[in-house]
Amino acid sequence: MPRIIPIKDLKNTAEISRMCHESDEPVFVTKNGYSHLVVMSAERYEREQFLRHVFDTIEISERQIAAGEVVDAYDSFNKIWGERRVRSDREQQSGMADADAA
Repeated sequence: MPRIIPIKDLKNTAEISRMCHESDEPVFVTKNGYSHLVVMSAERYEREQFLRHVFDTIEISERQIAAGEVVDAYDSFNKIWGERRVRSDREQQSGMADADAA
């Protein structure tokens, strides 16, 4: 059940902090009977921000799928690993050239 307090109760910060951490729910603050502020613990805020990021990422992905902007995962991995192999081969060859020069 949501906790709702009037704005004048914001003076008691220790109690509001306890309420936020005890129930892990936001506290709604009213001013003149209308919703004015929401107070929550930092941990709860960070979780909310993380979930927002996840949902935003899913939404972008769904739009890309609908627009046909998809790439086969196997092709992507092969491309990535292929590029890494080429770089690795070049680094090894470069290392051999450095050893030959010494």
